[in-house]
Amino acid sequence: MLEIKDVNVFYGAIHAIKGITLAVGDGELVSLIGANGAGKTTTLHTISGLLHATSGEILMDGKNLQKVPANSIIGMGLAHVPEGRHVFARMTVEENLRMGAYIVRDSKKINENLESVYQHFPRLKERWKQYAGTLSGGEQQMLATGRALMTNPKILLMDEPSMGLSPLLVKEIFAIIQELHKSGITILLVEQNAKMALSVADRAYVLETGTIAMEGNAAALSADDRVRKAYLGA
Repeated sequence: MLEIKDVNVFYGAIHAIKGITLAVGDGELVSLIGANGAGKTTTLHTISGLLHATSGEILMDGKNLQKVPANSIIGMGLAHVPEGRHVFARMTVEENLRMGAYIVRDSKKINENLESVYQHFPRLKERWKQYAGTLSGGEQQMLATGRALMTNPKILLMDEPSMGLSPLLVKEIFAIIQELHKSGITILLVEQNAKMALSVADRAYVLETGTIAMEGNAAALSADDRVRKAYLGA
């Protein structure tokens, strides 16, 4: 479904992403782990068109996303849940969700999507009139994810969903990610909490200073001494 081939990204003179190649198959949950500053968020921003690669290809269902404007990529079935949530604080929960459906023209479909999101996130339904800025961090993460789901995405890019959350809420968010995966949504998950990321993923890539250092089955990587020492605190 998603292929990244020999992609390079620069910030001015800084070579942030150095010829990375990775793939996410239909229905897979693939994790991209690495230390802070390794280039994980830059990779997601490049896939979703917020940044442009200097070279290489980013293909979704065989179509080169490098030639597609960022606002059109959403319509192709790719949704991005950004690092830090970025909900509209002065809008209600439901207004935030409906903003996520701005590309959907069928009002009936919007209402169906809304009910589907509320089934995934019952807490959002309880707080549908509440201003997003008054929600807890975990609830805002649910809202940001629900907003992305309003587009019926084929693939969901998730950037650091556990950031700033308590251990209890981290478990809850990852249970939701597993539920979304089981429902058939393809997910590329960027996460600094390597233990949790590897526990839910089918496959994973390890990103170090802009390059893919390791890749493979998530369970095998969890057992690898190099990964355990560098990322799992073993």
